[in-house]
Amino acid sequence: MPTIEVQGEKSFEVPDGKRLVRAIEESGIDILHRCGGFAKCTTCRVEFIEGEPERMTVAEHDKLLEKEVLGQVRLSCQIVCDHDMTVHVVNRLHKTDLSDSGPQPEATITPEPVWREFPAEATQ
Repeated sequence: MPTIEVQGEKSFEVPDGKRLVRAIEESGIDILHRCGGFAKCTTCRVEFIEGEPERMTVAEHDKLLEKEVLGQVRLSCQIVCDHDMTVHVVNRLHKTDLSDSGPQPEATITPEPVWREFPAEATQ
């Protein structure tokens, strides 16, 4: 089982294949996911300290490019826990005046993932 470390918070094991956004939230960390995990709002942003995946969904790529944050953050709703990772959660509920984190994301990545390698332009 992969180990997820949320920097400054805790480390925990998760079942292989779990969505990162759900793993973080189910561990008790109040991550935002205002669109419900559909790669539309970017509130579930994480910064990778270690273990950044080498691929991403086309939906994640396009949204990060649109928001001009490609190469700076990733969308936890579009990441599958299949190896150890260390992340910093960017947007937390307790730092807002919102009443909830957002609709519960589905168990599997939505929209249906189309995968691509991590783009070279994201590392420049």
